[in-house]
Formats: sequence, structure tokens, C-alpha cells
Amino acid sequence: MTRQEREAEYRKRGYWRPETLARRRATITSRGPGGVAILEGGRSLSYGEIDALVERLAGHLASLGVGPGDVVSWQLPNWWEAVVVHHAALRLGAVPNPLNAIFRARELRFVLPQARPKVLIAAARMRRFDSGALAVELAGTIDSIGTVITARGRVAGATELEFLLSEPSPPPPPAPENPAADALLLYTSGSTGDPKGVRHSHETLLYEMESLVPIHDLSPEDRYLGGAPVSHIAGLVYGLLMPFALGTSTTFIERWEPARALEAIERDRATFQTGTPTFLQTLAEDPAAGRRGLSSFRLFSTGGASIPVDAIIEAGRRLGCVVKRAYGSTEVPTLTGSTLDDSENVRLRTDGRVIRPGEIRIVRRDGVEADREEEGEILARSPEVFRGYANPSLDAGAFDGDGWVHTGDLGLLDEEKRLRVTGRLQDVIIRGGENISAREVEDLLQAHSAISEVAVVGLPDDRLGEKACAVVVLRKGFHLTFEEMAAFLRAREIAMQKIPERLEFRTRLPRTASGKVQKAALREALRADTT
Repeated sequence: MTRQEREAEYRKRGYWRPETLARRRATITSRGPGGVAILEGGRSLSYGEIDALVERLAGHLASLGVGPGDVVSWQLPNWWEAVVVHHAALRLGAVPNPLNAIFRARELRFVLPQARPKVLIAAARMRRFDSGALAVELAGTIDSIGTVITARGRVAGATELEFLLSEPSPPPPPAPENPAADALLLYTSGSTGDPKGVRHSHETLLYEMESLVPIHDLSPEDRYLGGAPVSHIAGLVYGLLMPFALGTSTTFIERWEPARALEAIERDRATFQTGTPTFLQTLAEDPAAGRRGLSSFRLFSTGGASIPVDAIIEAGRRLGCVVKRAYGSTEVPTLTGSTLDDSENVRLRTDGRVIRPGEIRIVRRDGVEADREEEGEILARSPEVFRGYANPSLDAGAFDGDGWVHTGDLGLLDEEKRLRVTGRLQDVIIRGGENISAREVEDLLQAHSAISEVAVVGLPDDRLGEKACAVVVLRKGFHLTFEEMAAFLRAREIAMQKIPERLEFRTRLPRTASGKVQKAALREALRADTT
């Protein structure tokens, strides 16, 4: 069956519906316009209030020339404004492009010229960083950007979002009705350094959300704790899109702070959350966990990093909720998942079964199907699989001739066909849920005059899952301090989270006979140094 034939089958069987996200939002709003959709920053917004703001902003964006297929890039934290901006773009048939909140000038100079947005929307200031001023500066170098809009603050050269939301606009044109059109452009860190623009359609995203209902036992009474960033696929799907696809609601916290998260659970009666084990552990270990009323909180679905089972069991006990695992990525948001009916052993020691009609294969490095309990690369096919990359030259390496997606992750299937993710093919460090390309940091450090050779590796961390360590061979007669290394990287304007937390020196790096750095040996040696 060709990819086109498989997609026709998805439509025939109703996995892909003849409906856009904007149409679904209108349907959900009409059922209960007065119901609470979003809570954030002390403000409660109903479906009807969000709808009115979306229509107003869509009218303003249309007057700026935004139409079907145009990209609207935005870099905002977990604010209610992000919900309005994203859905206003969808209302016009435009393609929303959430930008990771940690991106700085280096990453944005790569992403924006490729995405070519007509409008760029940014927080005036975010995490003590002048993101609005940077947006204006970058817009001056990218000819596609006609307008910069800033939220929660005035910036020279930009229009205030608050002003647009308070001013009447001409009615936007009728919403396009093309479910197969792109509905999301989301950049994820690639293993080779440069971010990769992942394209999803209305069909793939609506299927993704509907497929989550049975594995999480979701209903309109559920309220999501929006602690995961809305610029990540999980935070975006659950927190920003799901209320307007399934009728749930979201209480956002601007950034992950366990004490604030616990306060939001108690105050707003949040029922569930998704996130990395770091989120779960810090939530459970916060001293306030024992003092807050958490009776509404029933579920935490985790994944995306190595999971210390004993600590997760204790976290679930302290929070009084069910904890279970799932597996996915930006390209394939939720391929497998355990359910509430599974035993604790299954929920916490496996990543569950494939969500049908999705398919999964484990393939050895020689391309042969792996046996049960044998490790190999995870391949996926599913109605939620992304449509391709913004750079189409990357598609050949992602899809094979039969439509299987090569995830780049390693795993195995047990005798019950449950997945256990075991590692990654490529050199990526997952720090607090953020993917950091080791190669990108290595390439930058290699340009330092004191450095002869460098390898960046991930080391286990109880809180963040992994932290980065730069292992350096110095040039003869040179020296380097940690502060000098950090300053050098900051001057390259990379995200702060990409700066290694540790610097080690070696007289040489361990290499294979072919000259490849043996990072496994480095990790073992570094772990031994700390024991």
C-alpha cells in the first residue's frame, strides 16, 4: 500500500475527519460558550471570550496581508495570548509557527529565514530577556516579515498586541476548509545541530488528540495543568489545542515552578498533566506537596527521558495520582501509551502498546526486523505522523519507501508487544525536556582558539534527566576556565540551556579505529570520576 493509499484509508475509516481545527473550535465554542477554557495569570477566559479575541485578531492579521498558507511565527511563554495568537492564525488558514522560548539570536537566524513568516509575534520581555527588541532587530534582516507584534509591553518598531485585541477589526474572511493543509510548523532540535521544521496538518493533529481520549480516559471535565512549554508538541497539543478540540480546559503556569504548579492544581482543580520525569519528581518533592489539596489530580503521563522507576512510584504516591508512560516525538506525537487499566508494572516499566491503527517496527542496524526483546531503531506509521519537514531534502532520511518514519530512537518490544525505549541513535542530550544537539555545541567550541578537540556528552542528573559536559583537549600552551567557555558560547548567542554545566580536560579523546570519538567510554569515565 502506497502512502497515498494509506492516507485515503485513514479518511475512509474516519481517522482523518473532513474538519479543520478552526471548524472544530467553532463547534466546541457553540456547545458551551460560557464554559471556562483557559486560566492564566489570574485571568479566566471562557470559550466565547477566546472566540471573540480570536476573531478580532484574525481580522487585524488579515488586514496585514495574512492569508491561507502564510506563516505566523510567535515566541511566547505559557500565556493566554499564545492561545489567541495560535488560533487566530488557524482561523485564517495560515500556519502557526511556535518558536521555542529558549531560542535566541543564533537559532532564530536559522529558523525565521526558512519559515518566512509574514508576521512575527513575541513577548516584549521574557525570562529577563528582551525578546521583543530581538524580534524587531531580526525582522529588519528578513524580507518576508512585514510586521512585528509584541505582547505585554511596548517595543520601538513593533505593534502592541494589547492594542490590537482592544481595537475593533474588520471581519475576517470565511475560514478555509482544507483539513489536509498545514496547520503547524514546529521546529525541533535536530541531531545534526540545526533545528528541523516539522509540518503537521489539521488531520494529523485532530487525530492525535482524539487518540488520547481512551488511553487517558479524557472527558470535558478534565483540566490540564499547563506546565510544559506551549512551544513543545505536548504543551501545544494538550494545553493550547485540546480545549478547542475536546472541550477540556487548561490552567497555565508561565514557566515550570513546582510550588506554583501545586497552587494551580489546588486552586483550579487541575486533573492531569504530561511532562518529563523531571516535572513529576520536582512536583512531588516540593515541600508544599503535602500541604496542598490535590484530590482532583488523577493522572501524570510521562516520557521523553530515562525514568528512574522507584522515584516515579514514590512521586505518584506523594501526589496521590496514577503515573504512566507514553512515547512520542514532535514528528509522531504519541505512538504508544500505557492505559489506566494497565498494572503498575506495565505503566512504569514499559511505554505501552502502539495506539491503533498506528504501527510500530523495531529494526536492527542491518535493516532486518529485530526479534522480541532485541534492541533496534523504532519505526512508526500512524495517522498522526507529520507531513514532512520545512526543508524537504530532509524527508528522504525520515521516510522509507513504505511510509515508515525512522524515529532515530532505540527500543525493543517485549513478548506482549509493549515498547521499551532504550536510547537514541543520534547524539542528543535531553536536558529538562529540551533536546540539545551535542554536535551544535561541539562545532561552536571547536572554533575557540584554546581548544584542539572537544566532545560534548550527556551525564545523568536527578532533576533534569541529563546535563551536558564538555570534554576538551587544549592546544599546547593554552588554558581555559569554565567561565571563559560559557562566555564564549554566550557571545555566539545560543540558548542558555545549551551551555554545558561541566567542563573537563583530557590529553586525548578515546577514539575507534576509524577515528570516531567513543562517547560511551567518555561517559563511563566521567561517571566514575564522580563516584
